[in-house]
Amino acid sequence: MQRIDITRPLTDAEIPGEPIVLVLGFFDGLHRGHQAVIRRAREEADKRHAPLALMTFNVHPSVVYGDADEATFKYLSTLPRKEELAAGLGVDLFYVAHFTPEFARLGPQAFVDQYLVRLKAAVVVAGFDYTYGKRDVANMELLPGYARGRFDVITVPEQTMQGNKISSTRIRTALAGGDIDAANELLGYGYQTTGKVVHGEARGRELGFPTLNIETPVHEWVPGVGIYVTRVRVRGQWYGGMASVGYNVTFGAGRALTVEINLFDFSQDVYGETVTVEWYHRLRGEVKFDGAAGLIKQLHQDEANSRTYLAQHPQV
Repeated sequence: MQRIDITRPLTDAEIPGEPIVLVLGFFDGLHRGHQAVIRRAREEADKRHAPLALMTFNVHPSVVYGDADEATFKYLSTLPRKEELAAGLGVDLFYVAHFTPEFARLGPQAFVDQYLVRLKAAVVVAGFDYTYGKRDVANMELLPGYARGRFDVITVPEQTMQGNKISSTRIRTALAGGDIDAANELLGYGYQTTGKVVHGEARGRELGFPTLNIETPVHEWVPGVGIYVTRVRVRGQWYGGMASVGYNVTFGAGRALTVEINLFDFSQDVYGETVTVEWYHRLRGEVKFDGAAGLIKQLHQDEANSRTYLAQHPQV
């Protein structure tokens, strides 16, 4: 898959050499709903023997519109992760449009003329709720009018699970509540975060459960407070483990939120390295114990439960 960053106006180098099937969306998380849109576009591309191109943005539109703070906005999938997921879904060209205030001021007809037509879209595919400007004048129902016969339009209907729409908002809500099982079911894969291994208080080592203390980038969602079954990719290899997202309440109040992961059968020194965490199942919430003995007993149980879960779910 080729990644192409595009700015306004398009340059000749950014324009494909042949007609494409173009799928549109921000695709935060590339969840099952997004996957259905991309699969439909892939089918159309195969039928037409055309490359499948996806166009997304470098930042969430709400940041540019002033509805969110760019410094703290959190994504379900960073741009590199989104690119990785798109490649796995058969996308050939990965367009990243840089969403600027100037871009945001484009009218729907200008967007169609300057981007979709110039990118040689033979077919444009998007979800039923995709917009390319103000919803009342830039929705999928109106797109064929702006196309003026220059490309076909395919609208993919709403995708639901348990009677409700699959959406990035629904996944964020599940993550915030610690319901990683529900989030993963909606995503269709194990949710991932990244982070640098940093020095902590070394308390886990004192308890017999040494941990990697993970400094998660500010733009990535971390599941809510609790104890989780995880896998961690370190130096290209995956290790099972159990993670704590919490405030270490057993050892005092007013502590900062930390992500600490005890890896099974692992003893390497990886301080300063970046790792990938895949989150699978929430074991329990954070508990304040009377002392270290009660916590150690619980950690042994957490390890046993985590190992059992991983053994029973080898596909993860």
